[in-house]
Amino acid sequence: MVHEDASAPAAAVGESAPELPAQRAPETGDQEALFELPEQPGPAEAGDEVSEKPDTPPPPTAPAPSLGPRERAVLDFERKRWKHAGAKEQAIRDEFDISPTSYFQILNALLDDPAALAYNPTLVGNLRRRREARQRARK
Repeated sequence: MVHEDASAPAAAVGESAPELPAQRAPETGDQEALFELPEQPGPAEAGDEVSEKPDTPPPPTAPAPSLGPRERAVLDFERKRWKHAGAKEQAIRDEFDISPTSYFQILNALLDDPAALAYNPTLVGNLRRRREARQRARK
């Protein structure tokens, strides 16, 4: 069973459909002319000498910021909410086995660490704003 496309114009009996120009993939020369591609060096042949480049160090790449498990745990812990006074300090002692003063020193250092910002930008941004507000209030 043959279905005719309703959108295609119907050809009269005895008429042939007009021929469309054949579509072809552009040749490499056509692409270069259209886009002016830069010339790429070809693969080195067995007899070709490889030119030595001057000793230039590779461009420095910054290591990806990363946090240790303790730093991630501190940031995750800081997201929690506390209902009762002193509950957070006791939880700090229980979970991290350090004093609340040490915990807040670690947290304060994390707020200036780009890796912490990459790990949880919302939390770090909020904590930075709160720290800056406390610093302004002291002045």
